[in-house]
Amino acid sequence: MAALARWCVQRRLVAVLLWLLAFGGVTAGAAIAGSAYSNDYAVPGTESGRATELLQEGFPGLGGDSDTVVWHTTSGTVQDADVEQTMTGTLDRIAELPEVASVSGPYDGAGAGRVSEDGHTAYATVTFADSAENISPAEARSVVDIAKEAETDGLQVELGGTAISATESSGGHLAEVVGVVVAAIVLFLAFGSPAASLLPIATALVGVGTAYAGIALLGHAMTVADFAPMLGMLIGLGVGIDYALFIVTRHRRGLKRGLSVTEAVTNAVATTGRAVVFAGATVCIALLGMLILRLSFLNGVAVAASLTVILTVAASVTLLPALLSFIGMRALSRRERRRLAEHGPEPEVPTGLAARWSAFVERHPKLLGSLALGVVTLLALPTFSLHLGTSDQGNDPKSSTTRQAYDLLADGFGPGVNGPLTLVTPVDGAEDRLALDSLDTSLRGAEGVASVTPVTYNSGGTTAYLTVVPDSSPQSRATSDLVDRLRTDILPRAEAGTSLDVHVGGVTAAYDDFADVIVGKLPVFVGVVIGLGCLLLLLAFRSVGIPLKAAAMNVAAVAAAFGVVVAIFQWGWGSDMLGLGRAGPIEPFLPVIMVSVLFGLSMDYQVFLVSRMYEEWLETGDNRRAVRVGLAETSRVINSAAVIMISVFLAFVLSGDRVIAMFGIALASAVALDAFVLRTLLVPALMHLLGGANWWLPRRLDRILPRISIEPPECRAAAHERLTDVVEVLEKESQQDVRDIPG
Repeated sequence: MAALARWCVQRRLVAVLLWLLAFGGVTAGAAIAGSAYSNDYAVPGTESGRATELLQEGFPGLGGDSDTVVWHTTSGTVQDADVEQTMTGTLDRIAELPEVASVSGPYDGAGAGRVSEDGHTAYATVTFADSAENISPAEARSVVDIAKEAETDGLQVELGGTAISATESSGGHLAEVVGVVVAAIVLFLAFGSPAASLLPIATALVGVGTAYAGIALLGHAMTVADFAPMLGMLIGLGVGIDYALFIVTRHRRGLKRGLSVTEAVTNAVATTGRAVVFAGATVCIALLGMLILRLSFLNGVAVAASLTVILTVAASVTLLPALLSFIGMRALSRRERRRLAEHGPEPEVPTGLAARWSAFVERHPKLLGSLALGVVTLLALPTFSLHLGTSDQGNDPKSSTTRQAYDLLADGFGPGVNGPLTLVTPVDGAEDRLALDSLDTSLRGAEGVASVTPVTYNSGGTTAYLTVVPDSSPQSRATSDLVDRLRTDILPRAEAGTSLDVHVGGVTAAYDDFADVIVGKLPVFVGVVIGLGCLLLLLAFRSVGIPLKAAAMNVAAVAAAFGVVVAIFQWGWGSDMLGLGRAGPIEPFLPVIMVSVLFGLSMDYQVFLVSRMYEEWLETGDNRRAVRVGLAETSRVINSAAVIMISVFLAFVLSGDRVIAMFGIALASAVALDAFVLRTLLVPALMHLLGGANWWLPRRLDRILPRISIEPPECRAAAHERLTDVVEVLEKESQQDVRDIPG
């Protein structure tokens, strides 16, 4: 690492130009190739997946995404001659588009059910030739443009559906701008130097920007969700600024100790830079743990997020040293440079609030540990009511066409119209046809069913489908219960004595199946992520207790974060006030992604906190001193880093995307809890209570484990000189250092 830092300093212009060239080249490539994101939740082997396959095989024109055009009259009815003429022409124009397979409206023979009872609302179903993930925003936009041309003062036209939602404008880059501005303010307050404050942000932006464009290119090679770039940016800005902050902080300490700019940069990268690489590796390992689930949708998210972390780490240990060498001594504030010139080098001694807090935790470990545990438990309680499912377009902003189409349909036809269930089956003979006719009748009287369409057969009579409209919304538990009743009770009775094999598909069924698959694999996934994280910490700190405590803390942070998410998004506590829509279920893929991200981020603070304690333990063999000094010397920078990360994450609530807002709030709450409760309170309290047992490692295990170090041995040797310097300063100034405060 030292050699890399020296190269970047000596060839600083080359290092900066290489990064700018990479950023410009990847961005240009992404602009030329365009994006190819895909929200494909299909899971092979599920019942909803089989229903989609049967529908595509038997009805090739119906296998694509189905969206709706809804129109509403404020005076008169939708069946008035002028309205009918306008909308018929509009639907005909939409049907002529090459990407549209068919359009079914209310004015043809079978469209009577598409007009509301009061006659003021009607809708048509637009079926695309392909699934939603393969429909470009431009193709969907052409449908929206044609439909919107029909609007008049008395005629409102709105559109809804998965493909149409891709045309909705996002909140732009307001979230990123707000997060970066807040981070800049916090960095300036921490450093007092404008140059030093801007470098972490510049480094993170170059790394994240390169990754953002790279993810767009990645979408052409594998399935990448449309929210993956935003998620990568959210994670990348948070960890990128934090990683650079840690390195700049170490660099500034070196300058204050009298090191030259080159020596300070080299020392910072050789010490803190190694910790940054180690922390980044833990984040990537946690993210790539999603690959064991074997779900293409999550594979793309894992690789995209890992790519962002890798590039931000690379920028922190290559681009940042070059930039630090450019600004030279301006990494210090004017007051700090003046003091250095007047008084000479002075070692930075941990005093003030950080020192007093560290000593306070040492004196009251049981009380403070119990208090921290109580806070975590209280926040985690809502997690027990976690309900995985799909939030529907009723959660979109009220001004969006998808939300208005949803509300018009719900008001005119009932909420179930927004998420009908599709029952598909192969057909073999007259007995099957007779059974299907009976099923049609029994479904109409079933609990939770609002209406049922007649059975439709394909041209060969080998496949049939019918549509069941629930009397509840797609995101409702009642709709999920209806899916379960159909699969376990109603359909098995209808299939008895026939060759029918009816499969339930539709939005709610697909999400429920996706959630079931994820929940079934979640224990293995969490076990692998925890196991790999513990193994890394075991190798780094050569202790059994440190990895076990880290695993427990990470589980606590994840549980509490999910508790906050459930309270806000599922229970609706403050969701409307935050502009996040009404209460609804939690997206089924959120637990897996959040466990990966939160485990990685939690491990960051564990590494930076415990590595300083471990260094002091190796030097003195005194556990109380090691914990006290480690907490005092790292708590300020950890808290500053946490404030930056929390600000960045919370800013993404402004994105206007419910899923990204979930990520932002979950990550922000987890980091806040981790930094201000777990790492600065519960972890040191437990380490004081356990004493020397923190560092216990069986001798046999000690012999077989490879020896790695977060900081190189020469830095630990130099630490003894630093201790001597501190003692001399204390003798001169007659002040007490946290190292010598009795517990």
